[in-house]
Amino acid sequence: MRQGMRLPSPGFVVALLALFLTFGGTVYAAKRAKIGGASIRVKSLPGNRLKLGSVAANRLSPGALAMLGGAQTSGPITGAEVDELSLAQVPEAAHAESADTAQSAVEAETALVAVSAIGATNVNGHEAGCLPSTQAFAGACWQSSASETALAAPAAAASCAAQGGTLPEALQLAAFAQQPGVVLDKGDEWSSDITSYTSPGLYSVGTVSDEGVVASTASTNTRKFRCVIPLLR
Repeated sequence: MRQGMRLPSPGFVVALLALFLTFGGTVYAAKRAKIGGASIRVKSLPGNRLKLGSVAANRLSPGALAMLGGAQTSGPITGAEVDELSLAQVPEAAHAESADTAQSAVEAETALVAVSAIGATNVNGHEAGCLPSTQAFAGACWQSSASETALAAPAAAASCAAQGGTLPEALQLAAFAQQPGVVLDKGDEWSSDITSYTSPGLYSVGTVSDEGVVASTASTNTRKFRCVIPLLR
């Protein structure tokens, strides 16, 4: 009589199934599991195994960056070696972003004032420029023509003072007479120069002819005149 094949016992089958599930579950778990930072041993990964831009600059210790070719930096890290996108905003950078605009605004305001100054008609509250009946000469406004009425020297000086000006000096009047288009009165014109003094009310005043010749006459005589008015009035 042949002896039949002996079947494994139920306990053996259960033990074998448990062993299979144990190894199979471990392999499955290993395939599904993700490696975290805590699972990596310190200094176990070389720098060339890290993805560019994956590590922020503030997570690196001094000297941690490697140059191309694997050499370590011996000096401080330069801007060319740092990805600016990994850096946080520098303190006060928010104010710095508007600094250029603010500076430009100051310069623009100054420029506006400067441009306006070119065509200004007032300087420090005073009108600037020569009136239509005058012309610029020697830093002032000279009346283009002599007065219509001849007066004594004191009266002529008072008339110019009432207009905010003075009688010209003799040599200046002679120089003005040489300007194109300027014609002095043929009877000579008063200047502000007193050439001689005898007593109160008795003195001589310099005059200039239409040819630019300087002379003098008694202050009581009458002559035509022109006034010199400052640019600022």
